[in-house]
Amino acid sequence: MKYSIVKNEKALDAVLVFEGEKVENKVFEIMNEKGLFLGKEGEILIYRNLENTEKVALIGLGKEKNLTLDKVRRIFFNLAKEMENKKETEINVEIPKLNGMCTRRTYMAALEGMIHAEYKFDKYKTEKVNILEKTVNFTINPLKLEKVEKGLKEITNTMEGVFLTRDLVNMPSQDIYPESLAKITKEELEKVGVKVSIYTEEEIEKIGMKAYLSVARGSENKPYLIVMEYLNDTSNNEKIALVGKGVTYDTGGYSIKPNEGMKTMHCDMGGAGTVIGTMYALAKNNVKTNVFGVVAACENSISGNAYKPGDVISSLAGKSIEVDNTDAEGRLTLADAIYYSHSVLKVDKIIDLATLTGACLVALAEYSTGAVTNNQELFDAINKASKLAGEPIWQLPTSDEYRALNNSRVADIKNSGGRMGGTITAGLFLESFTNNVPWVHLDIAGTAYLSKAYGYLPIAATGVHIKTLVEFLDNGVKCK
Repeated sequence: MKYSIVKNEKALDAVLVFEGEKVENKVFEIMNEKGLFLGKEGEILIYRNLENTEKVALIGLGKEKNLTLDKVRRIFFNLAKEMENKKETEINVEIPKLNGMCTRRTYMAALEGMIHAEYKFDKYKTEKVNILEKTVNFTINPLKLEKVEKGLKEITNTMEGVFLTRDLVNMPSQDIYPESLAKITKEELEKVGVKVSIYTEEEIEKIGMKAYLSVARGSENKPYLIVMEYLNDTSNNEKIALVGKGVTYDTGGYSIKPNEGMKTMHCDMGGAGTVIGTMYALAKNNVKTNVFGVVAACENSISGNAYKPGDVISSLAGKSIEVDNTDAEGRLTLADAIYYSHSVLKVDKIIDLATLTGACLVALAEYSTGAVTNNQELFDAINKASKLAGEPIWQLPTSDEYRALNNSRVADIKNSGGRMGGTITAGLFLESFTNNVPWVHLDIAGTAYLSKAYGYLPIAATGVHIKTLVEFLDNGVKCK
């Protein structure tokens, strides 16, 4: 998707219409009178006559009082899809002030929606998906031009990070395993100025990440610790860690998953993919912030050397962990990665993202991310960013009663609190490795990888929360 601020007289002209309201346009008047276009939310009608004197795209906005930024994304996603259907490649768009929304954000949302419509994953298809390259020409109020242009560039860069993440998460485990993930991360991120350090199994052993290595030891594919460094704000000493679950394939280990539950488990590195895509977007946008990305990449496989239910393992924090369930492996890798972030990297705040629990899907389906936190101010700032990004988060309750479900008879803690409150107890397991550093855990089990497309999001990998994190880190919605 290309964009410009120069109108092309040969292109379609967008006509934005609120439901129940009239506009001065011949095509609209005819179509509205016939009941063929009413301005309903997401309704699109493209018309060209033979002489090419009338060339319009009628765009339904619905009721103005109901319009939001996320609905703008969906509406312009529909527009791009209908342009594809009608083989139209260029459109002129001028967006008036809509429902009191920020002009810059409105244009960004419109462009973002159209970019979403161009995502494809056809790496393994013999016949490739051919999507027409489209151009949107924006007409912008000169008083707003500089800010809007900056915003359009930012959302374009951010969507590159989203598409990178989608591609990584969509690829099967034959192509994405710890070593290849580390290699691709280094190749993609160092091109945009992110420093990437990769640690081998022997180096991970020297660091002392025993819980992480316990998960990794059943696979012939060796673990790789990936540490990304983007320090771009000399005026601020604050450092934030983004920690992503990097289990590139999860069999469940000896607590083996059924076949249906295992087929999509290449997506279990969705958190890692999100961190990688976010680091890419931050660097591409030259965001003034200081961020480390940490991914403890491994596979959870079965072999004679694999860890087993009932084992008691150690961790970088020195805590002993009873292995109640080997399919609760992600929290073991994250526990060491979180502890590493504050004990070695000396970060001030931690945000982890993980496709962690099926319980989160049961609670919130595929529409909202579950969150657990030890710091309300940090969560509130991230939640504010998520609302602007159109990526809903739902905070889950915490209490000592929930924490007690992780108590172990034989060790300091066990890695599963059972089925009841599973998303909460998984988050609170991670909390015990934070050493009280401000922390937010985002369980993206439902939102990172979809069973079917909805809105502007595709089936399978979504790249969820890259926009949230860029918004949080770039626009001042930070905790003091």
